[in-house]
Amino acid sequence: MDIIFLGGLQIETIIGIFDWERETKQTVILDIEMAFDIQKAAETDDIQHTLDYKAVSKRIIAFVEASNYFLVERLTVEIADIIINEFNVPWVKVTLNKKGAIRGASDVGIIVERGRK
Repeated sequence: MDIIFLGGLQIETIIGIFDWERETKQTVILDIEMAFDIQKAAETDDIQHTLDYKAVSKRIIAFVEASNYFLVERLTVEIADIIINEFNVPWVKVTLNKKGAIRGASDVGIIVERGRK
């Protein structure tokens, strides 16, 4: 299986459990890997036979900007579910980085891998 990816997608959202986090948008950074068979797209050079990563990114940006979760775990799982269910992707890996969440650590976050059930 081939992998189509989005790297370093930065989105502002409300995320966190503390009072100040409920009032101030923070940046989350997403790296997304999506399994997709690109053979027909490679043979035909036609976008209708591949995964439109612009459409994926627009959907995820709109979703994350409008979200209001307490936990990065919930947000990350929701993103993975959207990609699998709305874009017919058999497998996805979503890395969510909440930079600056822990003093002294440059990166903090979660990695979720999901496949079709």
